[in-house]
Amino acid sequence: MAHYQVNKTFQEINEKILSGKAVVVTAEEMIGIVRKHGEVDAARKVDVVTTGTFSPMCSSGAFINLGPCVPGIKAAKVWLNGVPAYAGLAALDVYLGATEPRHNDPLNNVYPGEFLYGGGHVIQDLVAGKSINLTAESYGTHCYPSRRLDKKVTLVDLPFAQLCNPRNSCQNYNCAVNITKKTVYTYMGTLRPRFGNANYCTSGQLSPLLNDTYYQTIGTGTRIFLGGGTGYVLSAGTQHTPDIPRNEKGLPRKSAGTLMVAGDLKQMHPRWLVGVSILGYGCSLSVGLGIPIPILNEEMAMRTAISDEDIVTQVVDYGHDYPLGKSTCITEVTYAQLRSGTIMIGEKDVPTAPISSYVRAREIAETLKTWISEGRFVLGEPQKLLPTENKI
Repeated sequence: MAHYQVNKTFQEINEKILSGKAVVVTAEEMIGIVRKHGEVDAARKVDVVTTGTFSPMCSSGAFINLGPCVPGIKAAKVWLNGVPAYAGLAALDVYLGATEPRHNDPLNNVYPGEFLYGGGHVIQDLVAGKSINLTAESYGTHCYPSRRLDKKVTLVDLPFAQLCNPRNSCQNYNCAVNITKKTVYTYMGTLRPRFGNANYCTSGQLSPLLNDTYYQTIGTGTRIFLGGGTGYVLSAGTQHTPDIPRNEKGLPRKSAGTLMVAGDLKQMHPRWLVGVSILGYGCSLSVGLGIPIPILNEEMAMRTAISDEDIVTQVVDYGHDYPLGKSTCITEVTYAQLRSGTIMIGEKDVPTAPISSYVRAREIAETLKTWISEGRFVLGEPQKLLPTENKI
């Protein structure tokens, strides 16, 4: 067991938050504090570090109860603004997936498809207070005799609406390029031929799981900023694979941990839940997420002081290799290089672009900092930490 010079508990930090005495900084600010004062003094001074990310999160959706109707209906097929929702739950419960396109969307039959409206757009419209069309069909039963329901609803009309993301806050991710002779359309955006561009998708030094690389403070019950409201970590997310190669600072060299998160959709805001159309690929939802990290000891001070210069990722070809299930690393780059606007691949300067928003990630971290500093948001101590190695 490690012996630390600084030892704090969640309870002690929460007491400081409620008394207005907690020192809260963003992950960006923590870099300079640790460089100037060292890990031990930084841990003594700082109580909480806030993080943030705002990126397309395809593994997103909402559990919704459609509300009562007379006579009752056992909804077997449901559409919200023309977007199919999964109705294989209870009579009036559905799950609306962010990547589900509108019924009769031409998809990629007219290539490349534009995917102008899908489940993510419906979720954004709901949190924006807009009225949407609800259509349900049923085969009819004695207890639920109605066979069809058509009405307009708003988020206020729905008795239950819970954002639930089975996979969110990915801990690092590939940088995507295209080595082929043709343009390809991917979930990482449009990739021009022959290394015409390089796209990446992580907020780097602000990214939540990169600031707690071994999940020492994050797990079931962790309270988070989600979609502009308060949410919680439910468990490790799908594709949680933490036992991958790491650098000398313990940071994963490629995609590793993920989170399953949920929160009350009625608390959320359309600025932080934005429907996305990805040309030639499909629909999605950009989700704002931020996690406060308690500085329990000097190790956590060190972990939260990582910078873009410390974080590496792998450049992977999405034109040929990725479609064949290969993720061969062409080269490794740092996030400082990616954010500079160009990276060098061989002898070629390749322009880079993020599909996540660093500006909004910073805004999330600042917002969470304000909430905590004002005593409006206390830390949720996890009941079970995330697994630190893949058990599959």
